[in-house]
Amino acid sequence: MFAEVDKDACIGCGACPDICPEIFKLEEDELATAYNNPVPRDFEESTKEAAESCPTEAIHLEE
Repeated sequence: MFAEVDKDACIGCGACPDICPEIFKLEEDELATAYNNPVPRDFEESTKEAAESCPTEAIHLEE
């Protein structure tokens, strides 16, 4: 699985790194990025939870 954050849609709310800091972080521009790709199997469920929790649906997952 690969995770990608749409920077144009991200509002920097911080939900994704709160839920899954192993995959997501906020950068200096205060927008999220997926920094650990491909997503390790151990973090697939929390990555999906982070994507589902994104208020702007900025996280895209590819199997």
